[in-house]
Amino acid sequence: MSSSELVDKIRQQYELEPYPNFPIDRSAKKERSYLPFHNLVTSYYIRNQKVTNSEGKVILDAGCGSGYKALILAEANPGAKIVGVDLSQKSIEMARERLKYHKFENFEFHVMPLEELPSLELEFDYINNDEVLYLLPEPIAGLKAMKSVLKPDGIIRTNLHNTYQRAAFFRAQEFCKQLGLMDGNPDDFEVGILQETMDALKNGVNLKQISWSPQIKQNPRRSLMNHLLQGDKGYTIPDMFALLEAAGLEFIDLLNPRQWDVTQLFQTPEDLPTFWAMSVPGLTVEEKLHLYELLHPVHRLIDFWCGHPDWAQLSTPVTEWSNQDWQTAKVHLHPQLKTDSVKEAMGEGMKQIVSVEISRYLLIPGLSDIWIDSSTIACLLPLWDESQSMANMVQRWHQLRPVDSMTLEPISRELAFETVRDILSTMVEFGYVLVER
Repeated sequence: MSSSELVDKIRQQYELEPYPNFPIDRSAKKERSYLPFHNLVTSYYIRNQKVTNSEGKVILDAGCGSGYKALILAEANPGAKIVGVDLSQKSIEMARERLKYHKFENFEFHVMPLEELPSLELEFDYINNDEVLYLLPEPIAGLKAMKSVLKPDGIIRTNLHNTYQRAAFFRAQEFCKQLGLMDGNPDDFEVGILQETMDALKNGVNLKQISWSPQIKQNPRRSLMNHLLQGDKGYTIPDMFALLEAAGLEFIDLLNPRQWDVTQLFQTPEDLPTFWAMSVPGLTVEEKLHLYELLHPVHRLIDFWCGHPDWAQLSTPVTEWSNQDWQTAKVHLHPQLKTDSVKEAMGEGMKQIVSVEISRYLLIPGLSDIWIDSSTIACLLPLWDESQSMANMVQRWHQLRPVDSMTLEPISRELAFETVRDILSTMVEFGYVLVER
């Protein structure tokens, strides 16, 4: 099958089954697991340790499908213009309808392949390319097309299907091809044959066991995005780095790096076997991530940010900052937390002297059930009004906690500084607070 024939099959597939098939009226305002990393502030800070603003930015959703991620991008980035492109006319129509329904006005959508992006004559601050790259006949061409319309300091978020985690579905796709179910564009007839086949097989048959999940059994049309998915391909971590090098792009980070930490696969990460304790510090990022996927291939997507080479500003982790660095720091709350409802919940926690589950409002991949006590809330509360200098936060803390509650001795300004620094360091590590020098 030629590349053009495959692309046409993929287009027809999404004409029949726009993705994601969410109702138009579904809101994105409470998508706590999506909004943080769709807010361009997050990736800009990870790369440069600087806080930017979404106002006036131009964001591309490359392969926008039915527009739900475009809606999330609009919600997460107030004041930004959203541009979406997709192969499927039906998907584009749904995307337009979706953003209009939710009262957004600064957007435009176009039916076109990624390779034609330069014809838009636009440059983008951020490009979201979700669940697309692994379907392209030539993913390098797709990366190069996005790079060609990316501003010099812009960032691309994209992802690839994981070869090892997805292995059962690649086998299932080959099985369906052998049955002729993917000669045309699969629909209810092909889904019916696959369902009948799986139901008739013994429960111990390996492919049925590992690919025909209860969710798919309950809704067999989900097989269209799995067993019967046209153009689906798998990649490894080395493949990802090779694609980026070929496209002239630089790896920034994974969206969920905590969930790819190979040391956390050991029973006692703080006390690794001697060989590992000696080896891990000298490994490259690529080597560490590849070891993880070989040991524990549980992530369906290799989900990452990348950008033009040499635009990352070398920065020191806040855990290694000197006191002088902290003295001149400016402290920001993550924009996704800056809502009246979150501020009210925090204020209530402080008044009642109880802990509040902050992860309820902003969920960082790899973190859950994160609670902050009333003292931490008291330290952070001014950030809901505006960004603060470190000096102002220390002064306020000193006023709130002038004496040691155990000894009733006065607390020194130096101790107040150290306390605020330690609180902020933890909050920066979790991604709830952003500090810049």
